[in-house]
Amino acid sequence: MANFIKKAYDHCIKLPFGKQAFSRFLGWAAPYSGSISPRVDELKPGFARIRMHDKKRLRNHLNSLHAVSIMNLGELATGLAINYSLPENSRGILKHLGIEYIKKGRGTLTAECQCEVPKSNEKKEYLVKGEIFDEQKDLVAKVEALWLVGPEK
Repeated sequence: MANFIKKAYDHCIKLPFGKQAFSRFLGWAAPYSGSISPRVDELKPGFARIRMHDKKRLRNHLNSLHAVSIMNLGELATGLAINYSLPENSRGILKHLGIEYIKKGRGTLTAECQCEVPKSNEKKEYLVKGEIFDEQKDLVAKVEALWLVGPEK
């Protein structure tokens, strides 16, 4: 089976407003991830850049973005970076997710992740690291996700 995320993204970016269409599709396909209304800016093998706009419904009692919404952004970015890169007949499953918060998140946040590109669907763990920045390019959080890649079942 073809890599569904890669196929959908590569198709959408050829269309007018394709990145927005893919971002909406992503929110529909993964409703919890969609709760932050992510915007995919760039997706290529081993790399993802995703934005999350500051919205009242994502804020906490400290008037900043809720820690879990920031973690959701980080998980989504790591997942897209690895899953876009998967070879045929593979799947990725999140095994562990960790985050270090550096400062309060306010305004639009951007997550960037890079990872090793899997060369086969051999069962193997991949550590995907990402960073989340605010509009001033200040580091808000660091994310580490452990993804298990293996044969599709």
